[in-house]
Amino acid sequence: MTQATRHRGIHVIWLLVLLLPACHRGDGARNTHGDYAVHEWTMPSAPGAADPDLVATSDGRLLLSWIDSVPGRRNALQFAALGDNGHWQSGARTIAVGDALVPRWANTPHMTYTADGALWVQWLQKSPGQADAIDLMLARSADGGFNWSAPARVNSVTDAADRGFVALWPASRDSIGAAWLDSGATAPAATAQASTHAMHGMSDATNTSLHAALFDPRLARHGETQLDARVCDCCQTDAALTSSGALLVYRDRSADEVRDIQATRLDGARWTPPVAVHADHWTMRACPVNGPSVAADAGTAVVAWYTAAADTPTVSLARSRDAGGHFDPPVVVDQGAAVQGRVAVALDATQAWVLWLREDASGQSLWLARYTPDLSRRLQRLQVAALQGRGRSTGYPQLALHGGDAYVVWTDVAGKVTQLQGAIVSR
Repeated sequence: MTQATRHRGIHVIWLLVLLLPACHRGDGARNTHGDYAVHEWTMPSAPGAADPDLVATSDGRLLLSWIDSVPGRRNALQFAALGDNGHWQSGARTIAVGDALVPRWANTPHMTYTADGALWVQWLQKSPGQADAIDLMLARSADGGFNWSAPARVNSVTDAADRGFVALWPASRDSIGAAWLDSGATAPAATAQASTHAMHGMSDATNTSLHAALFDPRLARHGETQLDARVCDCCQTDAALTSSGALLVYRDRSADEVRDIQATRLDGARWTPPVAVHADHWTMRACPVNGPSVAADAGTAVVAWYTAAADTPTVSLARSRDAGGHFDPPVVVDQGAAVQGRVAVALDATQAWVLWLREDASGQSLWLARYTPDLSRRLQRLQVAALQGRGRSTGYPQLALHGGDAYVVWTDVAGKVTQLQGAIVSR
């Protein structure tokens, strides 16, 4: 080998050494998982679909539900299941249909699954014969969604009260839990161990309160409890199963109109006193319609939420190491005037994912970030999609993990027609 050849070899080696760190970086942070990319995911829905819900089941499937709402046709609540092989098990199946079915961009239907193989679904429905009365309906299917039970009410009283923003979770092998917001004056009294507002005598008939109950295979309601007597009127709730029980997150509302995120856990048969995920001290005298999202893996939980405290729109992410008893200081995911929030979060043993919306002069965009499970490092941040729709018409994007990849669903609008769009984020 000549001296010139040796010098060229040394130069090549040094060049590789310099380039290697860059090959393993994702948005400025060292990424031991490798960068992920966005791939198209074909939806089973037709034009006119909106209000999606996406749930990962314990048997390896994804459940996607939506409302099909086309002018001149009756509204239809539909769903499809993605199998563990990554393919849709069938086309769209209809759960409920009729003009009484109420589509709302933020107060959307939800699904869950129990270990006995049953599927469960919740939606809003106008009550016959009572003007302005809307009930929260619940149905169950024991055969994979081919046939559904007659629906039952989640709420105990039908009246003109505002209610909804439901969270569902598996409570046992064949029963589920449900939490919802209710402004009805006839709601059950709060329990002292669960409601800090009730302890301070802040409940009154004009407030929206947070409720929870269990439902058995016959859809009978058990143990309805008022968890918090004064909460944000129209912000989503969310729940995740931890190793210590169901963890429920929601946006609170103090007498001074502070609207920060709280968490409470069903510890056996009792709900724990709510704790603040973080004291943002966001004071707002109107409902932001922007609730939190929670995900859990054993005793670890992560919560994502939007706040505009100090007039600074922010998406934050916080971790709990004790199933929601306490939360570490939050990580700022995104910040600035373009941040819209409408978050979704997912977690497994290898990483945490958070999804959110931005909107600026160029339009609306959907973003995803990955973090280490302890949130100490951001692994990657990427844009999932540029949307045609603007404002609230795009609703709330959904996120679920399946086979180690992230599956994302959102509503877009083209020519005033809504349509579900999907993406798979994988290596």
